[in-house]
Amino acid sequence: MDNMIDTPDDIITEKIINNRKRVRSHGEVFTPSRIVKKMLSLPSIKEACEDLTATFLEPGAGEGAFLVEILKRKLRIVERFHGEPLKRYENYALLALSTLYGIELLDDNVKSCVQKLNRTFYDAYLKQLEKHGRRAKPSVLSSADLIITKNIVQGDFLKKLSSTGKPVVLSEWRVLNLTDYPVILNVQRTEYTLEEIEHDVSKRAGARVNSSEPKQLSLPISGFSENHEEEHRVVFSGRFAPCSITSVYREELIDVE
Repeated sequence: MDNMIDTPDDIITEKIINNRKRVRSHGEVFTPSRIVKKMLSLPSIKEACEDLTATFLEPGAGEGAFLVEILKRKLRIVERFHGEPLKRYENYALLALSTLYGIELLDDNVKSCVQKLNRTFYDAYLKQLEKHGRRAKPSVLSSADLIITKNIVQGDFLKKLSSTGKPVVLSEWRVLNLTDYPVILNVQRTEYTLEEIEHDVSKRAGARVNSSEPKQLSLPISGFSENHEEEHRVVFSGRFAPCSITSVYREELIDVE
């Protein structure tokens, strides 16, 4: 299939630009899918695409052409080597997803990239669900959604600033127990600014960039009366807690000592 020659119709129907104004203002030109596939099939890059722990950062992600294709390739590896049982697939599919990062200047492109990555992940997951005769787990879908929204950021890569003018922040999802390839993967999230990543800054596991900003959690407080539980708002200002990769959507914190 890689040797197929694209017909003129194939080239015409694929979107290369949105409009000329965006090309002039932002230099926005989309890479054709056939070029994406050929580039990712180069030996060294192909090997990285098949490594579930290899990370990719696309500084001008656009609508996610490269990231989506890399995710497809990684998910095929997950299906091949970690497809049984379903719980193993769910954990390793989220691992594959957690290794893909993108920074994009234009808001509509960010939304499109996020949507396409979500769709790609869900379609592959749905295939496994049908195979096992099971339903999707909300925790898996919620964790996938959080990972994607934290890994795909609107901002200026050169200025290292987000759309709000604050530093671009990306999350590392470090696996704590990958040595023996267990069914359930435990991870700890750590936040870094793009500048910290560039300068290879070492940080304490679980650190948050805006750790001074408290996070509120709703906790049920038992014993208010015999037949009643009240909900209490507890404020934490700490580090991200280690957890299973299917539980990262909870964004649980531990107190800073």
